[in-house]
Amino acid sequence: MAEVLVVDDSKVMRDMVVACLRPYPGLNFTHASSGLEAIERLSLSPYDLLVLDLNMPDIGGIEVVEFVRGQDKLRTLPIIIVTTRGDEASRARALEAGANRFMTKPFTPDAILAEARGLLEETRA
Repeated sequence: MAEVLVVDDSKVMRDMVVACLRPYPGLNFTHASSGLEAIERLSLSPYDLLVLDLNMPDIGGIEVVEFVRGQDKLRTLPIIIVTTRGDEASRARALEAGANRFMTKPFTPDAILAEARGLLEETRA
């Protein structure tokens, strides 16, 4: 089983991401509704993929990415940013901080599934 942490302050968006990724066999999902909760979960359990929103009420997505990349045991964790921010500055900042992929909302189920599949298979190889 591959462990996926889905982080978004919107339950609807978390559920939508899970629904899009569910066709990929062998995934187990954990939810977090804030950046702080994500950091807590990442500190306590191993994950194989992080799907992360940028805009959250406490600790933003960029700060979560920077935390992940600053931890030896998390340094290679694949990260997909899923956000409403479609501007090039946000994209560049997220990728510079260490995100592997950047997707804007709304996204298609096939697109996020393809990104997740690619990252998970890349890390298993």
